[in-house]
Order: sequence, then structure tokens, then C-alpha cells
Amino acid sequence: MFVTKSGASARFVGNPGAGSMQRELLCTIGPASRDPRVLARLAALGASLFRINLSHTALEDVAAAIDHIQGATDVPVCLDTEGAQIRTGRFVHGPVVLKSNSNVQLARGRVPGDAQAFNLHPIEMVEALRPGDFVSVDFDSVLLQVVEVREDGAQARVLNGGNVGSFKAVTVQREIDMPPLSAKDLAALELGRQRGVRHVALSFANRGEDVAAIRAVAGADVIVISKIETRRGIANLADIARLSDAVLIDRGDLSRQVPLEHIPRAQKHIIRTAKRLGRKVYVATNLLESMITAAGPTRAEVNDVYNTLLDGADGLVLAAETAIGARPVRCADMIVRMIRTFERHDANGAAGQAPIPGLDLLADPGVDLVPRTMPLDDAAERAVFQRIVLGETDLLDCEQLAIGTYAPVDGFMDRAALDTVLHQHCLPDGSPWTLPIVLQVDPAQGRDVAANSWIGLCDGAGTLAYLLEVSESEAFDPAPHLVPWFGTDDARHPGVARLLSGGRWRLAGRVHRIATANRPRPYYQLAPAESRYIFAQKGWSRVVGFHTRNAAHRVHEYLQLRALETTGADGLYISPVLGPKKPGDFLPGPIMRSYELLLDFGVYPREQVVLGSFATYSRYAGPREAVFTALCRRNMGCTHFIVGRDHTGVGDFYAPEAGRRLFEALGDLGIEPVFFDEVGYSTDLRRYGTEAEIGRLATISGTEVRRCLKEGRRLPDWFMRDVVQDSLQAEIARGRPVFQE
Repeated sequence: MFVTKSGASARFVGNPGAGSMQRELLCTIGPASRDPRVLARLAALGASLFRINLSHTALEDVAAAIDHIQGATDVPVCLDTEGAQIRTGRFVHGPVVLKSNSNVQLARGRVPGDAQAFNLHPIEMVEALRPGDFVSVDFDSVLLQVVEVREDGAQARVLNGGNVGSFKAVTVQREIDMPPLSAKDLAALELGRQRGVRHVALSFANRGEDVAAIRAVAGADVIVISKIETRRGIANLADIARLSDAVLIDRGDLSRQVPLEHIPRAQKHIIRTAKRLGRKVYVATNLLESMITAAGPTRAEVNDVYNTLLDGADGLVLAAETAIGARPVRCADMIVRMIRTFERHDANGAAGQAPIPGLDLLADPGVDLVPRTMPLDDAAERAVFQRIVLGETDLLDCEQLAIGTYAPVDGFMDRAALDTVLHQHCLPDGSPWTLPIVLQVDPAQGRDVAANSWIGLCDGAGTLAYLLEVSESEAFDPAPHLVPWFGTDDARHPGVARLLSGGRWRLAGRVHRIATANRPRPYYQLAPAESRYIFAQKGWSRVVGFHTRNAAHRVHEYLQLRALETTGADGLYISPVLGPKKPGDFLPGPIMRSYELLLDFGVYPREQVVLGSFATYSRYAGPREAVFTALCRRNMGCTHFIVGRDHTGVGDFYAPEAGRRLFEALGDLGIEPVFFDEVGYSTDLRRYGTEAEIGRLATISGTEVRRCLKEGRRLPDWFMRDVVQDSLQAEIARGRPVFQE
């Protein structure tokens, strides 16, 4: 059986070899199945369509491939387009290995392809990339992030290493508009039309207009099978299905954009929607993957096929199994037997299933992962009346509020929120939260701002970057808030000093990003949605977060590796603070470079560390800030968080155990703290630990670190690795800043 066109609706005609099967079998033809005897066997088993995959067929071979199949059997041919997809270019000397934490160029000009630089296809797609884009390659979990776009191409860092070869599928996490048909597709469809091919599969169907585009080229009476392989395809599924004769779920390419654990739900959702609209549905990818080499399927594969039929699939697609597998006929025979068994015993198996809730593929309970952005024209219209220039720290808060790092806080706090946070450690709705997020401005600017208005928030150059949906505007006296906030009103405390130096007017309200604002993106900065995406790509479900404002040293290494071990976590997320700090603290560049060196020199377990950054600033609020940094890492996707004995403290303002007591008092925060007492080094035992574990500890103060580095003296190797010290001292020798002045 297969789709045939009849007016505005579709009907299905039988294939002589299909026997009594109601469900269909679609087979991809490749090197393993081109033999006329194999084609005849597949037809006899009931194959209803033979698919030519244009992604793996050279244009000059298309006509011959069609003629060959049509000369061997009566089974219809289907041309499966390349579609709106990106692939790797050619690697002249074969596949290469990209190493994690290395750099690679996606070149604009043609290159032979190696571990240092390769092309994308179409080659012009590199021009669509921008800093921050995530680029995944094939199914080997290779994940890149674009860090810079230059005239000669895009520079990317390798987050997940692995093998990369020629013409492998590439996915950019950000949606990029591409034509639905490539130049090769257009030429191949014309060849097919000349040879009477009436079935076409539209790869990467993203919207209804894509279906109209392929009909315009292949002919009005062509049978169009639209392949659902992207999030946009799911979002526009109803429009695509109405304009198509059938839909095909390509679970392989779909899994590049949809987390693997969501694929079963996505499959059910697509099948149910297509059925409601009267369209047939086919399912492809990994049905009998093990039989590419093995003699039989796994039990999991058999169960998957059965459940796919039970979901309501009208047909199953064998791809690599028949194109390149060792036993194409045996694979087809196994599918036919499973279909017939299902139809004999479960003719009504798909009936009466409970409805499946609609998919929300990006949602995460309690966390708004989608940045709130507003087009510039709408933003300009709302912000035309008043604009306020903000300093660096307030702009950092704006960004984190807008991208979900501070969720559920989505704006600068009003009086009610400020009161409950300071006195009850929660928001007015009861959600745990410990750190005020307030916007102080000069009274001369704030007095004219009314509640329920919109104002523009600009950077130091006067560029509109954010909008504030004002909910409250009032005079602000910081004095009553100092002791509840910092535990002191001593102006020597850097957090107290910062609050006292701020404006005496307070604005509250939700923050929105300007969609087209050209805001700089610090190297390694990851939004919560991005870090979660990386963890999912790596298959991590348990992640330890680490917060720091210092260059890497051995005691922190110990905490990180010990936490990995004790929690049984899949990975470690190190995200140092990038924003301004108090004088004497390390600057962001040297901090990030120190961790790059540790990764380069293999200090951490392979593939178990992601280096990010947290574009915020140190408040030095002790226990309150310790909990705040944990909540932010929860939003970033961490399940555990390292809490040191004096986490985020300063001087002697906080008791060593104050942070731990606050965590314990607050209870479940959605992230599990991993507490450490003071850790040092025993020169006698030559190992790290607490005083209770190893006795007297050798420790080094931050003041001593700075003095040694500035004077060119070596710190002991047990405190800081030579490779890190060499880098820091080299920077100082060149006259480059290492510490905040």
C-alpha cells in the first residue's frame, strides 16, 4: 500500500507483493540492495516504496539509480530530498577526531578538511553563524560553540569531542532559515519528473509553504511525504500535514533538536495529529539498527516496532538497514513478520489509547528558559518617553533576569519582594530566594518614572539594550536594609559600600531584552537554556556546579574532584564570576585561562567537565549569596552545588558555618548542596583533606597569593600548579592586569 493522489484527498493502492499487510514497508536503496535479485526479494516481501536518498546520492547518479530500480521491479520510486539541512564538507583524507576543549575553524573558503578547519555545505551557511551558536555534528555527540566570526570563517570551541567525517549532518541549535530545496534537489526532481517519479519526500519540512514549494517543482499531482525532523516542523505540524499526502517521522534527525527522552512523546503527538487530519504516518530510524551487522534484532528493537505500530503508524521505513546493512532482505523479512504478527493479534491495538498531552519540548518545571526578547520596533515605541543609562553591574543583572538565570525572579524587586527576601528568605509566593535584586537610580531620573509605564535601559554608550516594565517607582533609603542584607552596616564591607553608593530612588519591574541589541557576549558565557542543552547532549543527568572568583588552585581542584566522586555525578560545571569584584580579586581573563590550562593538560577526567562563566558580580553577602549562587546553578541545570566553609564571604564578617546553617534551614531548594569544611594540605601526609582527616593544615591566604605572583616568587606546587603560575606570572611580566585594581 502507498499514497496516491486523488483530487484534494489521498487514497492508498496496494502493491502486488504486499500480501495481506495493511501497514506499509518503505526501503531505502543503497549499495547493499542495488542488486536486482535483492530488489526483487524486497518487492516480493511487500515493499511498497523504494527510496533514493539524495543526501547520499550524487546528482550525476540519480537518473541511473531511478532507471535501475524501475527496470528491476514495479515498486514505485521515491526521491528523498536533501532539504533545508546543513552538512559537513569533504574531508579529503578521511574522518578526523576533534578533541574536547580544542578550537576549530568553520571556513568560508574551501579547505581540504581536517581537525583545524573544515567547510559546511552549503558553504555559504557559515555566514549565518554568530557568536554563541551551538553546532552539533552527526550522531557522535560532537558539539561546537561559535566564539568568534571573522572574515575567513567562524571560530568554534569543541565542547564535546569525537569523530567527524564528510557530508555528516550538522545542526545549529538556533533556528536558521534555509530554502526548503537545494539546487541539487531541484535538478534531481526534474530528472525524476522526466522519468515518471510521482513520490517525493520533503526533508526538514518546517512549514506549509515548504510543501507548496516542492509541489511547484515536482508537479501538481505528485505525492508529497513531508518529513518531520525539526522543532519547527512539530510547531507547524498541522499546516504541513494538511498540505501533504503523508508525513514521515525521522527520529534520527529529530533527535538532534529534541532531547532523546522526548522522542517517544513526540512520535505519539505527531501520529495523533496526522491521524486527526486524515493523513498517513510513517516512522523511520533505528528500527532494526543492530541488524546492520547482527543476524537478528534486539528485544528493545522488537518492542519499539510493536509500540510504534500500536501508536498508529501506517508504515515503517528501513534506512541504513537496507541501504548499507549486511542483510537487507533479512531485515525486511523481520519487519514484515512483526507487522503481520501485530495485525493478526492487535488489529485494534491502537484504538482507545489515552490522549497524550501536547508537547512542550523546551519546558522545564519552574524555570523560564526562553529569553524574554522584544523586537526593536516594539521596544522603541514603548521606550520613546524616557531612557536611563545603567552601570555595568545593573546591566549584568538585566541580562540574567531576562535569560532566566535568576528564575523565578524575572525583574527588579518591588517593596513586597524585598521585604520577604530580607526577612523570610523567600519571595511573596513562598519560593525560596535569599538575595535582593534591586535597581537603584538617581532621584533626578527616577522621580519622573511612573508605575505601569515602560522605560528604556541603556548601556554606557547610550545604546538601548533592555526595557523595564515598571511596576513600582519610589524613594529608596538603603540604611534599613543593610543589616538584614549583609549582617552589618560597616561601610568597610564591599557590599555595604556598593549599596550606599547607589542612587536613592528604586525602580521595580520585569526586564525584557531588545532582540536586536548588539550586546557583547563574553567568551564561555552560557544562558541556562544553553548549559542545559550541553548537559543533555552529553547525557548528563547529575551535574555538580562550582562557583568561584579565583584562578584555579589545587584546593579547589580537590573540592571539585571529590564532589564528583561522592555524588556520583556525570559531570562538573565550572562557572566563574565574570563581573566586577573588589580590588585585589582576580580579573575574569586570568581566571578563565587558568581553567583552560587545566583542561588542556588533562587535570580533570576526560569528558566530565564543562567550563562556562557566570556574567554577574560578587556581592560578598556570605550565606545569602551562597544560596543565591546555588539557585542560579539550579537554573543552569546543575543538580548539586559545592559549598565551601566560607562560601562567598569576605573578611571576618560571617561565621564559617553560617552558609551551611542557612542551607539546612531552607530545606529543599531543588539543588543539593555538597558541603566542605576547611580543606588544606598536609605536607607530612602529602594529601588534601580537612583538619579532622589529616591533622594540621597548610593554607595560603589570598593576600599571600597576590604578593607572590606580583613579586615573581613561586607558590608551593601543592597550592597552585606550575602551569597556572607560569601563565599568571607571564601576564604580569608583560604588564597585563591580573588583579582588579
